[in-house]
Amino acid sequence: MPKPVKEGDEVEITIEAVGAKGDGIGKIEGFVVFIPNCSAGEKVKVRITQVRGRSAVGERIDQQ
Repeated sequence: MPKPVKEGDEVEITIEAVGAKGDGIGKIEGFVVFIPNCSAGEKVKVRITQVRGRSAVGERIDQQ
């Protein structure tokens, strides 16, 4: 199945929840993205830094 993001992509994402390790969790076309330093309900701009099998990791690039 093709992934909706690749490393280096910059996307806006709404944080739906916060995971057990404190990372924000959002989805792009159902694909899970983990973003540190975010709170549930925030809409943030992120750069995808790592794409895994069923998820990706991003870093926040907007103003905090």
